[in-house]
Parts: sequence; structure tokens; C-alpha cells
Amino acid sequence: MLGVGVSLINMSIALDTLHRWILNRDHQYVSVCTVHTVMECRRNEALRRIVNSAGMTTPDGMPLVWLSRLAGHRFVSRVYGPDLLLAEMAASTQTGHRHYFYGGREGVAARLAEAMRARFAGVQIAGTFSPPRGTAEELCTPETAELINRAAPDVVWVGVSSPKQEFWMACMRPLLNAPVLIGVGAAFDFHTGTQSQAPRWMQQAGLEWLFRLAHEPRRLWRRYLIDNPWFLFELARQKLGLKRYPLS
Repeated sequence: MLGVGVSLINMSIALDTLHRWILNRDHQYVSVCTVHTVMECRRNEALRRIVNSAGMTTPDGMPLVWLSRLAGHRFVSRVYGPDLLLAEMAASTQTGHRHYFYGGREGVAARLAEAMRARFAGVQIAGTFSPPRGTAEELCTPETAELINRAAPDVVWVGVSSPKQEFWMACMRPLLNAPVLIGVGAAFDFHTGTQSQAPRWMQQAGLEWLFRLAHEPRRLWRRYLIDNPWFLFELARQKLGLKRYPLS
């Protein structure tokens, strides 16, 4: 979509893929993709390369799910970052996968670990870290890699805003032993109650953007009131054959 490759998956396929990567000790990272992600990739070629190099780029936004289904892939469903985290936690009570939470404001990752242990009996949380302020490049350090590697997780969950989390994962991927890195944005805040989450009906109707805009208008107005209409305009040009958007 507009030069961004979105994986044709549903939650079951996503979980099976994560499990296979962990068993094989493959080194992969996962980008959860929304309309905002696609538009950021249009503006930033480096980001587009990173997202297109991900082992899995999940259809996190409902418009991407609808477009996949319109293209004939009826099995595709939303693989939303916060839901993926919960689904993998539940699966891990059987598989024994070990998890690390990196991100959030001070103390949020630790609170998330407590919440997941309380919700999923026996889940293995290997460690947590709430990083200081800084760019993705400033936070991509051998010291951070050593801290995470000592904990020996199978999955590192990255709760940093997008696209910062994508740049961080791409930078850290060669330094980390964990098979899987997954950027889940605001999931840490949602699951700790730090930030309100849209009702399920709004999520399923593709109206989560409206809920978030109402709660954070100053931060998100540009993302939703400019990116969403521009996405539709660019998509129409692609569908009409007026412009090509290569993946590479």
C-alpha cells in the first residue's frame, strides 16, 4: 500500500509465526502498521526501508484490513499491537516464551510486568526498562543491549512512539540475542491504565483515530486530520494507475 508491504495475516498466523521464529532462533522484528505508519514511510525513505525489511508488518489499522479484504484476502484481520501483546502473553503460558518490556515513561514497563503476571498465571517476564528521553540513535547502545541480553528474553516488546520504535528496533536488531522484537507503541500505556483506550466497537468500526484525537488533540491533530485524507488521495492515485509506488 503506497510502497509499504503489509503482511496478509490474522492473529493466529501472527502467533504461529512468532512461535516458529523463537523455535528456530531467527532474528526478526515486527512493525505494527497503521495509516500513519504508511504516510510516515511516504515522507521518509529510510523508515520505509526499515518497515519493508521487517519480518512481519501487521495490519494494525482497520483501513489496511479492509483494503486487504477488498483485494481478495478475506482471511486477513486486524493484528493490533495491544491485542497481539495480550494474545502472545496468553500463548506463552503454554510455550514458556520469555518476555522483556522496553519503553514507556518511568515505571510504566514495571507496572506492565506486574499487570501481565497478575493476568496470565505463570507467564515469564525476564525484565523491564523504561529508557530516558533521547532519539532512537541515542538510545541504541551496547549498554542497553547488554542489559537486555543478560535477561535472555525470547521477545522484546518495544513501547515507544512510532516511528521512533522502528528506528530503534532496526538499530538494535544486530546487537540483541532475542529472536523477536515487536514495536507496540501505546500498548504499555493502555494495559497499565496510563492512557484511555478506545471502546472495542470504535476499534472495529475504524474510529479509534477519532477517540484518540478527542483525547490528545494537540499532539495528534496533524496525524489524523492531514494524514488520513492524504492517504485516501494517494491511494486513489495508486488504484487508478496514475502513480506507482514501488516497495524498494
